[in-house]
Amino acid sequence: YAITKAFCVAFLMTFFSMFDVPVFWPILLCYWIVLFVLTMKRQILHMMKYKYVPFNIGKQKYGGKKSSASSSGLSRD
Repeated sequence: YAITKAFCVAFLMTFFSMFDVPVFWPILLCYWIVLFVLTMKRQILHMMKYKYVPFNIGKQKYGGKKSSASSSGLSRD
């Protein structure tokens, strides 16, 4: 209900020029960065807690099994 009410109020405010406030883009950029950091902080801390590294740098590589194609005489060169 609150989201619907907020949307309706914001939509109605777009029809009145007194609510047309100019925005200086560097302030808007700083605002976006702060929101991004505050939002991602929890996810980043969760990834650090469970030692999840989203990049391949420093990850251990496992040999695993050879593919069955090499044993059937097919070359993967």
